[in-house]
Amino acid sequence: MSHPQMFDDDDALLVRVRALALALPEAEEKVSHGRPTFFTRRVFAHYGGSQRIDGEWVRHDHALLIRADPTDEPALRQDPRFWEPAYLAPYGWIAIDLDEDTDWTEVTELLDASYRVTALRRQVRLLDERTDH
Repeated sequence: MSHPQMFDDDDALLVRVRALALALPEAEEKVSHGRPTFFTRRVFAHYGGSQRIDGEWVRHDHALLIRADPTDEPALRQDPRFWEPAYLAPYGWIAIDLDEDTDWTEVTELLDASYRVTALRRQVRLLDERTDH
């Protein structure tokens, strides 16, 4: 069963996330469970997600879900801006809502860290070799 599309390609926040994610070496995009997903060999980011609060499902259509660097994960989980995405949190995933006040330098750093956790060593070397990074 395919999932309905749960995003708008013209969403300005998605456009920015997409540009940052696809700038990483060999990164690609696919739609998974109705949402944009960025990956190399493994997924390093999702755009949009949900969480369960008091037994109710809450959608976060403008959120970035990333695999946290294990050394940063405890601090991120203490930051009230971050929340635990349904199904993914037990595997080291964490999420942050995006809006017009988003710190895009932080988003870039979160994507970079998630990419490094999930990418092949060769791909991480490509990232490290970049002069524009």
